[in-house]
Amino acid sequence: MKPDQLPLLKSVSAPAVHPDGSRAVVSVVRPDFDADSYVGQLWNVPLEPDKLPRRLTRGFRDTAPAFSPDGLVLAFLRATPDGNPQLHVVEAAGGEPQLLTDAKLGISSFAWSPDSRHIVFGARTPDDGRYGTLDGVSAGREDARFITDYKYRMNSVGYTADKPVQLYIVEVPELDEEPRVAPAGRALKARKAEAGSEDPDSDAASPAALLPPARQLTFAATDHNGASFSADGHSVYFIASLHENSDFDLETGVYRVPAAGGPPEPVKAANSGRQTVTAARQSANGRWLFFTAQDLGESGQDFVAKNTAVYVMAAEGGDATVLSDVETMDVTGNGDSLELRGPDSVLVLNNAQGTVELLQFGATGDHSLLVHGDRVVTGAASAGGALVVSFADAATAGDLAVLEDGQLRLLTDFSAELRLQAEIVEPRELTFDSADGYPVHGWLVMPPGKGPHPVLLNIHGGPFSQYTVALFDEAQVYAAAGYAVLMCNPRGSSGYGQAHGRSIKEKMGTVDMQDVLAFLDGALAKFQELDGKALGIMGGSYGGYLTAWTISQDHRFKAAIVERGFLDPVSFIGSSDIGWFFGGKYTGTSAEQMAAQSPMAAIGNVRTPSLVIHSEDDLRCPVEQGQRYFTALKQQGVEAAFLVFPGENHELSRSGTPHHRKQRFEGILRWWARYLPSKANPGNG
Repeated sequence: MKPDQLPLLKSVSAPAVHPDGSRAVVSVVRPDFDADSYVGQLWNVPLEPDKLPRRLTRGFRDTAPAFSPDGLVLAFLRATPDGNPQLHVVEAAGGEPQLLTDAKLGISSFAWSPDSRHIVFGARTPDDGRYGTLDGVSAGREDARFITDYKYRMNSVGYTADKPVQLYIVEVPELDEEPRVAPAGRALKARKAEAGSEDPDSDAASPAALLPPARQLTFAATDHNGASFSADGHSVYFIASLHENSDFDLETGVYRVPAAGGPPEPVKAANSGRQTVTAARQSANGRWLFFTAQDLGESGQDFVAKNTAVYVMAAEGGDATVLSDVETMDVTGNGDSLELRGPDSVLVLNNAQGTVELLQFGATGDHSLLVHGDRVVTGAASAGGALVVSFADAATAGDLAVLEDGQLRLLTDFSAELRLQAEIVEPRELTFDSADGYPVHGWLVMPPGKGPHPVLLNIHGGPFSQYTVALFDEAQVYAAAGYAVLMCNPRGSSGYGQAHGRSIKEKMGTVDMQDVLAFLDGALAKFQELDGKALGIMGGSYGGYLTAWTISQDHRFKAAIVERGFLDPVSFIGSSDIGWFFGGKYTGTSAEQMAAQSPMAAIGNVRTPSLVIHSEDDLRCPVEQGQRYFTALKQQGVEAAFLVFPGENHELSRSGTPHHRKQRFEGILRWWARYLPSKANPGNG
């Protein structure tokens, strides 16, 4: 795969299944160089064999499809090239989409009511005078912000306290009724007179005046996420931090608010401790409440490598029962929502040793493993007796399948063009023993040709994350350039149990570095095609941390790339959006502990030529981390360069603008051509 083939990567959303089980709808989105953005539409996917998928909408970027419970209407989010996502509805049989919202900062999520007449949605709601709500007041001319809390910024969002996610309810109009039109001429003058205004920009003349009114449901100055209706439609469940002293912990909880309006009330199990709740949903029969959560310990901050578990409690209250094995399973829903199946069961995804499985849990404790193997399930939905899953594997960036008799039947082939135009290399699964005998699991992506090939040791971020079997654009780009790519899940990673993940708590750069180097040594000993004298090392975020730490301890690498790294635990505390808690829980809080695990403290030992990559708007690992690391390298005479991207945040490599993602790949390949040339990526001699 080449950097200019990024537009061939088509990501597929979680499916929406029609209530009759005859078809599914997904959003298919790809990078586009012409728009320098992400474009995509909704696709209709029949479940009947031999019927082909077809494009259903033709918007700039259409996402998040959801059928109404009665199956008559399809709701989705549509973004324009210069506008934020807004809620639209269209007849399920087809027709012209109808706009329902005009939220200044766009819609983040939505859910249908059981009677198909209303939709609850979440939208960041700016304070008056902020974010363009007052004409003539630009971002640089807004009032000063007076901040007293730890939690006031978030990567990719910016300031949060002055634009919290609030919940609204909108009534869905009859789609066959006469369209509303904007008043003009005499009618507009009369309408303004009735409103007592001669302002040409008054609400009477606004396009928003044609939209159905949205009623605000929540008002607290904090985010309200994961909204869903109760089974009877009388209440809305959501996730928030509304408890006292919420600024000092990581707790979130389930709340319920009357759909007709009123104060929210907490919904908490009698036996639950301090938790971060990530999703909640009432069962279809109304008897149970399912939720996913992480235990935070007595401090309310002990998040390090804590698996997420699925719980159930009676809807009327009482004790909660944990349904999944907290030590070995790490489960999620479809984003911040849970998908129901049948009257009293829920579907969840489980991170498992480089794969993601689909499981079903019943309220009474029964459970089953539905989809597993060498794939990453990214979403699932059930309706009309059909169970449809979206997934990725070594051959596809995203596709759709239906589960029949325990087997997946493929419904789409959205990566066909990618496989046709790019040479996709299937990873080889490997396990090698670390120095203490601990097994280290990972993959080798071997480039075409006989070798010997220069080797890139890649380290993932997190650290509580995992490399998977799914098609990974970075490994494919480097392999196409002639590099053998090694990537493993050392201790500290997710998917291998909590003990594996918590192994590096207050000892970062110890067994994790030992594991990645053991994986490298094991591969070099096993494969003669690998050139042990031509080694590079690279990683982003935590991977940037471990890269920087490793080159201060091991000098075998010809060059390194340190990207968006957690490089100085001391300055991280006040500059990162999560700095007030994250670094201290991983490294410990004493000066001695932080120095013993700090790449900045050990930078005097570095001799490896290093490219530092960072984004100017990165609030997770702020750009000062990269700036200071690059400057210190230069000051001590180490060959170094700094590649910095304007307008991008911590997610550059995954969701940055297509132009910047391509430019990043080109910069990386130039660096390797300079210090680690290959036949396919030669240097200048």
